[in-house]
Amino acid sequence: MDSVLLRDNPLLVPLNRDKTLYDGFITVQDRDFRLRVLLPAAGGLKGARLHCCWQLKHLLQGYEHVVKQRLQQSADLVTFVLELKTVLEVCLKSCPECRSIPPPQYYSRLISEMETLGWSRLLFIDTEFRTLRLKAEDSSGRQHVLTVKLNKPCFAAILMPQTSRWASSTLDQLHRQFLLILESLSEFWDVLDQIDSNTWILEPEKPSRSDTMRRIAIGTNVSIKVEVDPKHPRMLPECCLLGAEHAVTPLRNKLNANMHLWNLDSGVLHNLRDVLEIEFPSPATHEKSSFSTECGICYSYRLESAVPDQVCNEPRCGQPFHQACLYEWLRALPSSRQSFYMVFGECPYCSKPITVKMAPQQC
Repeated sequence: MDSVLLRDNPLLVPLNRDKTLYDGFITVQDRDFRLRVLLPAAGGLKGARLHCCWQLKHLLQGYEHVVKQRLQQSADLVTFVLELKTVLEVCLKSCPECRSIPPPQYYSRLISEMETLGWSRLLFIDTEFRTLRLKAEDSSGRQHVLTVKLNKPCFAAILMPQTSRWASSTLDQLHRQFLLILESLSEFWDVLDQIDSNTWILEPEKPSRSDTMRRIAIGTNVSIKVEVDPKHPRMLPECCLLGAEHAVTPLRNKLNANMHLWNLDSGVLHNLRDVLEIEFPSPATHEKSSFSTECGICYSYRLESAVPDQVCNEPRCGQPFHQACLYEWLRALPSSRQSFYMVFGECPYCSKPITVKMAPQQC
C-alpha cells in the first residue's frame, strides 16, 4: 500500500514509524491541497480523522457527508485518497471560480498589455485579475464600457456580435476593434440622441445604448413606438401608434399617405414631424406629467417596466390601462369572452366595449 500511495501522491508522507499519521499534499487538476490523516492504531480507517486546509474545506462544502462516509468505509488509505480526488474533480468542475492560480507570466503579460493600452482606460479589475472594464469614447464624445473576461471570449453591451478572433487579441487590439464598432454605430446613436433630447420618451424609462426602441409621447394617452435599425438609422423605422382609435386613426392615415415624403438626408425625428404633420411635445414646452397618466386599475404609472398602453376607445372616456392589469380585470368578469389571444369585455370606467391581447407572460 505504501508504495502505491507514494507513487500516486508523492507529497503525502507518514510522520511517524507506525504510519498512523500522514501529512502533505494531494494534487488535483494541477492544484495542491494540504491535508492530514490520523489513522487508528488498530488499523483500517474506521475511526480515522481528516484535517483539511481552508481551501479544501471551502471546496468540499456540501460534500462533507460523502467524504466522511468514504473515510469510514474505504478499505485503506490508498482507496480513500483516490475517492477523495474523484470528489474533488467533481467539485472543481461545478465551481468555475475555483480554478488554478495563473502562473507569474500571466500577470506580467497583463501588466505589460495595460501599459501599452494605458492605465487611464482601466475602470475596474476584479480581485482574481480575470475581469476588466475598459472605458472608450467615440468621436461624438459618448462614453462606453468594454468588459473583457480574460481566457474567455470578450463581450460588450453593444449591438453588433463579436467575432471569435477577439479571444486571442491583445487588450490594445480589443480596444481598437471596439472603437471601430462604436464608430459604425455613431450615426445610429446620433439619431436616437436627437429623439431623446427633443421629445418625451415614455419607454424605456432609462434608455441604454443597446436600446433600439423609443416610445415617444404625442399627446395625452397617444404615443408612437419606433424601432430604429442600427445598420440603416435614417430609413423609415418600424412604427406603431398607440392610443384610442379616434385619436390614432387620423395619425395612421397621415403616416400611410405621406410615407413617400420620407427623406433619407434628414433625421428620423424631422421626418416623423413631416409625415405625421405634428409637433412632438418636448421638455422645453411640456411637463412629462402631462403624458404620465396612471393606470385606471392599479392607479400607478409604471408597473415594473411597463407603462399604460391600452386605452378605452370611447372618446368621452379614454382611460388608459396597463395591458396586464386590463387582461386580469377582464378575465375575472363572467361577461367577458376570450377568442384565441384576445379578451373582449367592458371598460371598467364607462362600460363600453374594450379588447386586450393576452399579456405576454400569459401566452
